[in-house]
Amino acid sequence: MEKTSPPQLLGRYIVADPTICHGKPTFRGTRIMVADVLEQVADGLAWESIIEAWRGSITDEAIAEAVRLARRALLDHVAEYIVGPTAA
Repeated sequence: MEKTSPPQLLGRYIVADPTICHGKPTFRGTRIMVADVLEQVADGLAWESIIEAWRGSITDEAIAEAVRLARRALLDHVAEYIVGPTAA
């Protein structure tokens, strides 16, 4: 029998559990993927609308945590996203 890694707590509201959504970050206690909610934020949806779309399964605090973690990930890995020099 293959042993799976334990869930990893990425914040107060976000977890990566190898047994849920293939280990992609989800909001704790749900199968709502953080990437899906961040896409909704990027599309300009109001947080209230996002919460309503997920039937209240997430909170504005959870969305804020996802945005903060995404910001930190970008800053920590910015070199991986560079596509070329900017025009002077």
